[in-house]
Amino acid sequence: MRKLFFLFAFVCLFTLNSCGVYNFTGSGKIDAKTFQVNFFQNNAELIEPGIDRTFTLQLQDLIQNQTNLNLVKNGGDLVYEGEITDYRISPMTATADQKAAQNRLKIRINVRFTNKNKETDNFEKPFEFFYDYPADQQLTGSTLSAGLKEIFDRISQDIFNESLAKW
Repeated sequence: MRKLFFLFAFVCLFTLNSCGVYNFTGSGKIDAKTFQVNFFQNNAELIEPGIDRTFTLQLQDLIQNQTNLNLVKNGGDLVYEGEITDYRISPMTATADQKAAQNRLKIRINVRFTNKNKETDNFEKPFEFFYDYPADQQLTGSTLSAGLKEIFDRISQDIFNESLAKW
């Protein structure tokens, strides 16, 4: 019975032991307490009103939901800033009679990340993603909302992974 107890304790010890600090978001230990997301200005040639605010709020929400960092307006340990540099709609596939069958919305965002506590983590990098939709639909209403959600979800997750998760 005593050997069984030690065997059980040994198995529990190695099962519950981890390789390091881990949390459910996949980010490692974050050496910061606060973060700020500055307004991402829309500098694209083709302007869609409101996407700058939508993206800024999306990035703030993602970081708040996946970390225990506090959002501040200025003086944050982690600073995200940048601009929307490209907003483009282009035909992707054609039908037999040379009409577009599918269009693609592509958005590129240039991001500058600053970690005041660990300067080696700082970067400036563009992130982009796309959304394909049928050419017979206009990019308005629910089509635009779905496209922006998909693109901003992916870009903000990529920014999070690059800055905090180190993937």
